[in-house]
Amino acid sequence: MARMMPFRSLPERAARAGLIGFCALVFAFLLLPILVIIPLSFNAGSYLFFPLSGFSLRWYREVFSSPEWTAALQNSLIVATATAIVSTLLGSVAALGLMRLTPRMSAPLVALLLSPLFVPVIVTAVAVYFLYAQLGLDGSYAGLILAHTTLAVPFVIVVVRAALQGFDTVMLRAGASLGARPPVVFARVLLPLIAPAIAAGAVFAFMTSFDETVVALFVAGPDHRTLPLQMFEGVRDQISPAITAVATLLVLASAVFLSFVEGLRRVREKKFNS
Repeated sequence: MARMMPFRSLPERAARAGLIGFCALVFAFLLLPILVIIPLSFNAGSYLFFPLSGFSLRWYREVFSSPEWTAALQNSLIVATATAIVSTLLGSVAALGLMRLTPRMSAPLVALLLSPLFVPVIVTAVAVYFLYAQLGLDGSYAGLILAHTTLAVPFVIVVVRAALQGFDTVMLRAGASLGARPPVVFARVLLPLIAPAIAAGAVFAFMTSFDETVVALFVAGPDHRTLPLQMFEGVRDQISPAITAVATLLVLASAVFLSFVEGLRRVREKKFNS
């Protein structure tokens, strides 16, 4: 038997079509400025203009053969990986601690831990710069990683805490009642269920650090210039189509990371629903 489609009146269908059209316009407004970068990265000419003067991979070859670009990419990978590891550990532990507090006690702590999300980045950058000037951490990997960790930890807390809100603590008590010690209960009951959320938080922390520019502009030294800083310097000194090649690679990397996060979300839903 053919599946019956729900009947919709003409005004309902018109409202639905209007909503879909509005959403399509919003997505086009948000995505077209980003997608227009992709064809520009294959331009054979030395200037950014349409129509393209030809198809070429010269700017990608320039990026991967340039010592400045490769050093910046290496610095970004080192800083972002270290930031993701430290932020994931701190954010996950903080989220687990907040789970055991009452709402009245956890509310001010949540506001304090998530404050880097609401404070303007320039304020954080200036404050970190003056603090590091006193501690001697400016212009170092450690200083940049700690500064990025401050910005990335709130994302881990939000993701892991959201996963813990749907967790049934009866399962922990059941494991304890069967004689399992707290570390065993955590490793075999709690951790497998929230592992997708922890991994998603690590991805967000990595992306936060990898894409950060303002704090790095104040804290990073000449030998620790990250990829966003290198792009900023390229735009300020001389606009080169090589920047479009790097931007295209970053867009593709962001799409891969977001797809990975969506996959983790579906895995988490299956675990909680099973």
